[in-house]
Amino acid sequence: MADDDSHWVGWHRMYEIDGSALRQRLVIVQRHLRAALDARPAGVPTRILSLCAGQGRDVIGVLREHPVRELVRARLVELDSQLVADCRAAVAQDATCAANIEVVEGDASISDCAAGAVPADVVVACGIFGNISDDDIRAFAALVPMLCAPNATVIWTRHRRPPDLTPQVRAWFVDAGFEELAFESPDERGVVGVGVHRLVGPPRPLESGVRLFTFVGDGGVF
Repeated sequence: MADDDSHWVGWHRMYEIDGSALRQRLVIVQRHLRAALDARPAGVPTRILSLCAGQGRDVIGVLREHPVRELVRARLVELDSQLVADCRAAVAQDATCAANIEVVEGDASISDCAAGAVPADVVVACGIFGNISDDDIRAFAALVPMLCAPNATVIWTRHRRPPDLTPQVRAWFVDAGFEELAFESPDERGVVGVGVHRLVGPPRPLESGVRLFTFVGDGGVF
């Protein structure tokens, strides 16, 4: 890692390592994002909102090739300036992505980041829950309907290291008006956990200035 690289830039380099947990997680997230797009009614536009999007690999990787990509409008929100630059460079490599993906350098922990991009049909919240408190995860599950369109899909990640919080996270989403579509944790170490929930309760209007979560520690936990 170069001396001027941020902690997060160095963390993202694990995506380049064959067999890494991040690479494994990316494959799972992309598969569920494709499935969410496949399930959309034919010809209907789709909005995607990705929070703490990093280099945008999950969304960009899917939209480079998906058959309905012309109908998708996505906003990717990331705070780290180098990751934003990497994300914008990746988007620029594909004309459709460049036209349909908006990369915003901003704070995804405040609801204002979603203004103009919601209600979203897919909300991607990957790499967040391992870096915030249990109370904040529960609060996020209760608040995320304000980002959602009816029947929206939320894709989230959280490691399963002891004490494994993912059963409680899954229950919190159900309590908040979601039904579970999938949960995957394929590695024995419990590093990777990917959850997918669909909103079956009513969406909520977006409120400005609402804190969705607060990062704690050094970050970089799955």
